Amino acid sequence: MCAAKALEIVQSLSGVPAEQWDALAGGQPFLSHGFLHALEKTGCVGAQSGWTPCHLLLRDGRRLQGAMPLYIKGHSYGEYVFDWGWAEAYERNGLHYYPKLVSAVPFTPVTGNRLLAADSRIRQALVEAVLSFAADSGVSSLHCLFPTETEAGIMAAAGMLLRHTVQFHWRNEGYRSFEDFLARMNHHKRKKIRQERRKLRDSGIEFQRLTGEQATEGNWRFFFDCYRRTYRSHMSTPYLNLEFFLELARIMPHNLVLSVASRQGAPVASSLCVLGGDSLYGRYWGTREYHPGLHFECCYYQPMEHCIERGIACFEGGAQGEHKLARGLLPVKTLSAHWLARPEYFDAVAGFLRRETRGVDHYVNELEEHSPFKAASDGAN
Repeated sequence: MCAAKALEIVQSLSGVPAEQWDALAGGQPFLSHGFLHALEKTGCVGAQSGWTPCHLLLRDGRRLQGAMPLYIKGHSYGEYVFDWGWAEAYERNGLHYYPKLVSAVPFTPVTGNRLLAADSRIRQALVEAVLSFAADSGVSSLHCLFPTETEAGIMAAAGMLLRHTVQFHWRNEGYRSFEDFLARMNHHKRKKIRQERRKLRDSGIEFQRLTGEQATEGNWRFFFDCYRRTYRSHMSTPYLNLEFFLELARIMPHNLVLSVASRQGAPVASSLCVLGGDSLYGRYWGTREYHPGLHFECCYYQPMEHCIERGIACFEGGAQGEHKLARGLLPVKTLSAHWLARPEYFDAVAGFLRRETRGVDHYVNELEEHSPFKAASDGAN
């Protein structure tokens, strides 16, 4: 166990040495000092966002031994693990659910390390420290979103409740081309995807994929306009701003892939993926024009084709979305861990999660029975 004097809470990563943080982060782009600090630097977290950084650090002298991305939250937006019902239960009984503590990458439903440490004892110390901090700070609850399975086990052993949700991921089974991938699907799904792509070609829609090194500021401004339009079409406000995307393009261009759709030489839609290790992560998209199938092409088929061409093992399509199953993305369980300060609510949520977990298991089993991939007897055309 680390000495208590080694514990520190910081309101920004600006004073934390990037090389020390990144040495613990394991190379995932969303956990990098640059990505998280870009959110702070551009005002996407902090200020009036409802995400107040309070990162947990464990030091040995001046050396960072462990860290945990941590935020005080005044709402439940941008988390992708939904606890609105829990908040309503508090409110119905005259209690405040907010503020709460959340360990996560803001606006990013991607599984990764939350206990940044090379040593299992340090990871254990981080869990003990964050639970102590939550209890002492008077928040209603603590939530760790999308930790690894190993980390979730450490949290469960410390008394936190585990929750399962479902995402849809695509696996590159050594496909030689997109047509090779389609040949593995059943006839109905294969035919539908081909029709979707053909209709776009017949409409004069063409695609270009740009790495972050290739993309210009104009490309990024166009992408952001599309991204903003998507939120506005849903009567919502985007979480991220243009300055954030331009900062990412500056500090981590090798991790970024833009897909740009054009018609008659003019761009009409764009999507952004982030590359990390052997996985490509679908993040944001938007369009200036509606064309049937354009969303699927920008957000799924172009990234999958990129994975096939570059030998990337996995494409994660983001949170939720049963429609992804028909496009070859299969269900994957993800985890979160939760602690509630009031025992009566902790017990009520524990019961709810037991029931919910059974439902999630049943849901995944049903999805797996409707695999889009062909049976051995199905033809290839």
